[in-house]
Order: sequence, then C-alpha cells, then structure tokens
Amino acid sequence: MRYPAEETAEKHQRILEQASILFREHGFYGVSVSEVMKATGLTHGAFYNHFDSKDDLIAKTIAAASSKALASMKEAEHTPEAMQEYVQNYLTEWHRNDPGTGCLMTALASEVAREPSVQPAFTRHLKGVIVSLMAPFAKSKKRNVRRDAIHKISSMVGAIVLARAVDDPVLSEEILREVRNSLE
Repeated sequence: MRYPAEETAEKHQRILEQASILFREHGFYGVSVSEVMKATGLTHGAFYNHFDSKDDLIAKTIAAASSKALASMKEAEHTPEAMQEYVQNYLTEWHRNDPGTGCLMTALASEVAREPSVQPAFTRHLKGVIVSLMAPFAKSKKRNVRRDAIHKISSMVGAIVLARAVDDPVLSEEILREVRNSLE
C-alpha cells in the first residue's frame, strides 16, 4: 500500500527527529533500529522504506540535526550582541541536562570520531558553526576572527561535555559559569 507523499515525508521526519534524540541520549549503538521505530510509533519493517541501513539513518540524522542547529544559529549572526546571547544560552544548565535536544557535537563527537562514514556530515556541520560564529565580526577590523570562532566553539563544546561528565553538581555549574564568563 502506497501512502501519500506528504504522509511519507512526515514519517521520515519523525524518524529523523526521534533517532536524533535517542542517538544523543544513548549513542549510535546504544539504540537499535527497533527502538527508533518504536519511538516513532512505526514498525521495524517500515524503516527500510525510508533508509538503506542504520548507517544511512545515522548520516541523515546528523545532516538533519545540523541543518536545524545552523538555522538556529543564523538568527544570531546579525550582531555581535545576538551571537553573545546565543553563546551564553548555550552554556546553561538546561543544555547540560538535556542532551537529547541539545547540541549534536556535545552528545556525539566521540561517537563520530569512531564512525568514518559520519565524519563528512559532522565536519560540514562544524565548518558551518565556525562560519556562523565568525559572521557578526566579518566587517570588523578584528584580527583572527576564525581563530576566535574555533576557540569559542571548542570552549563551548568542551564545557558542556565536562559539565555533563562530572558527578559534582557544584563543579558542573562552575565549569559552565567560568566558560560563560571567559567568553563574554
């Protein structure tokens, strides 16, 4: 039975969204295709109408999450103040506590490092983030804008990763606070 194209596209998007959340929370191999499909309310068999394999799902999930994240950053590219607000909002307890809907880099970078098939999509995403972080300063006389953007995203991602990893809530909050303050 064929479904209307709109319904198929909606199901495809639902699979990508649920996979993105589950992969960020549990890692690529901490989640099965069956679990992704169950989270979407679809059967395991329907998966192959949308994706060739789990690796295909992973790559497309990274690409979709990247598009969404870069669109969000685009709104902050207009002024240095807007980008500063974006950075400060990134380094929050909310973001630390919600890996399923947070930054794909903080949740999946170590997984991507072991998955060469996903690295090109992740690399495109990181390059896009760097460009976005540079955008508000493109017309300024500021030197080393690219270096500053790379430093900023590395600090942001590292802060979230470390704040999630420690079992000391005071230290976790201190990490976020100190990196926020250093990036003001």
